[in-house]
Amino acid sequence: MLNNDILQALKGYTASMQKNVTFVVQTGEHSKRDELIQFLSAMAGVSDKLSLVERDTLGTLRSPVSFLIEADGDDTGIRFSGIPGGHEFNSLVLAMLHASGRELKLDDSVKKLVQGVSDELHFEVFISLSCHNCPDVVQALNQFALLNPKISSEMIDGGLFQTLVNQRDIQGVPSVYLNGELFANGKVDAAMLIDKLLERDPSLKQSNVSSTLPMQDVVVVGGGPAGVSAAIYSARKGLKVTVVADRFGGQVKDTMGIENLISVPKTTGPKLVGNLLAHMQDYEISLKEHVRVTNIEKGDIKTLTLSSGEQIKTRSLIVATGARWRELGVPGEKENIGNGVAYCPHCDGPFFKGKDVAVIGGGNSGIEAALDLAGIVKSVTVFEFMPELKADQVLVKQAQKRDNITILRNVATKEIVAQNGKVTGITYQDRASQATTTLPLSGVFVQIGLVPNSQFMQGVVNLSRHGEIEIDNKCHTSEPGIFACGDVTTVPYKQIIVSMGEGAKASLAAFEYLLSHEVVSEDEAPKPSAKEEAQAA
Repeated sequence: MLNNDILQALKGYTASMQKNVTFVVQTGEHSKRDELIQFLSAMAGVSDKLSLVERDTLGTLRSPVSFLIEADGDDTGIRFSGIPGGHEFNSLVLAMLHASGRELKLDDSVKKLVQGVSDELHFEVFISLSCHNCPDVVQALNQFALLNPKISSEMIDGGLFQTLVNQRDIQGVPSVYLNGELFANGKVDAAMLIDKLLERDPSLKQSNVSSTLPMQDVVVVGGGPAGVSAAIYSARKGLKVTVVADRFGGQVKDTMGIENLISVPKTTGPKLVGNLLAHMQDYEISLKEHVRVTNIEKGDIKTLTLSSGEQIKTRSLIVATGARWRELGVPGEKENIGNGVAYCPHCDGPFFKGKDVAVIGGGNSGIEAALDLAGIVKSVTVFEFMPELKADQVLVKQAQKRDNITILRNVATKEIVAQNGKVTGITYQDRASQATTTLPLSGVFVQIGLVPNSQFMQGVVNLSRHGEIEIDNKCHTSEPGIFACGDVTTVPYKQIIVSMGEGAKASLAAFEYLLSHEVVSEDEAPKPSAKEEAQAA
C-alpha cells in the first residue's frame, strides 16, 4: 500500500519528531487485520521514534482492525477504526506528527476554547475513504484530543463497519457522533463543530474576548481564491493583514476537476487550495481558521467579533466569503440531509452503490455530478426546471451516451419523500402538462447553484435582492472602508479566475482608501505632554 516514494517522504516528515509515537493495535481476528498490520509496520519502519505493538486494550478499541496512538507511552485520545488510506492517509500522518510534538495548526483562540472543555467528550467520525471533506473534520477533532485529555476522537471507515452504519442509518459523510448521540452530519466542517461546542457550553467563549493581534490595516473575511488574492496583494503593500476563514479554500475545496484556470491545464480543488495556502504562507499574514465573523461594528475603526468570542480591530475590511450550495426549499429536504439528501456526489456517492438516485439541476455541476455517480449507482435521473439544460454541450453529450442516465427537462421538484428516516422517492411536476409523478429512489443530490454567504453583512452594507453584496467597479461597498470581492458580490460570472482578479482589485482599492484616510485608533493617538495638559487647563 505504501510505495518507496511515500516511505521516503515519511522519513523526511519524521526527522523532526520530538516524542516516541506508538501505534497500538487491538488484538483479535479480522479479515483486514493483516493488511492493517502491514500498513502500520511499513510506517513504523521509517523512524526509530515510531513503533507498533499489538495489545488487548480492554475495551478501549472497538475492533481488531482498530488502533490508537500513544506519545511517550501516554494515550493521545486519537483512534482509527479501519485502514486510513485514501484521503485519510494525511489524517494519520498529521496525527502522528502532532502527537510527536509538531505545532498544531489551530488558532490560539480555538486552542484556548478547546482546552476549556471540562466534560468527557468522545467523538466518532464516520467517513468514506473517497470523501475529500472528511479529513478536515477528522484532523480537527484529532487536534482537539491532543489539546484536552478529556476529549477523544475515533475515525470509523464506514466501508469496514457496515453493520454499525446500518444500525445508525448513516447515508452521508462525514457523520459525527458525540458520546453515542448524533452531533453533526451532512455538510460538516470544523467551524460547525466549534459552533456546536459553544452551543453546548456558551461559557467557553467568555475568556476569549481579547485579541492578541495588534490593530490590523486589512482584515480579509474568507479563505477562497478571492480572499487569498486580496490578502497576498495587501501583504505585498506592507500592510498588517489577517485572514478569517471558517474553512480555508471555501467552495473550491469541493471541486474535483478544474480545467479553466488559465496557465494551469488541469488540477483539483484540494490541490489548488494547498497551493493557495502555500503561496499565502510566503507572506506575513495571520490566519484565523475555523471561526466565523458574527458581528461588525462600523466606523473609521471596524471591530469584528468572531464566533470564538475574540475581537479584532482593523482600519479596513475586505469581505470574500464566497457562496454555498443552494437548497431546494421543498418538503423533505432539510429533514433528510445525511439520510438520502446530499450535496456532494464525491463524498456521498459510494453510499448509494447499486441504487437509484436523482440529481437536481441541469447546469455544469448537475451534469458533472450525474456523470460521477453513473459509475457507482444503478441509475441517475437528472431533473432540470427549465426546458433546456444549462450545462456545456460537451458534458451533455457525455451524459446522453450513458445508458443509466435519464434527463428530465421542464420539471419542478415538489417533495422529497422518506419513510423511517430514509429517502424513498421524489415527487415532481411536469411544468407543461401539470401532471405530478412520484419516482422511487434512494438518494437525491442537489446541484442548483449557489447562495452568497452574506448573512453576517445584513445591516452593515447594501445587499441585492439575491443577497449579494453590492459593489462598484473598484469593489467599494456602501460603507466606507469596507470592500467585497468574489462570489459573495454582484460581480457577474462566478469563476475562480474572476474571483482572483476581483480579490486583487479589492486589495488595491483598500490600499488606496488607507492612503487617503489617516485612521488612528484611540490606543495609537499621541498622548499630550504634561505641559500641553497644563496649558489646556
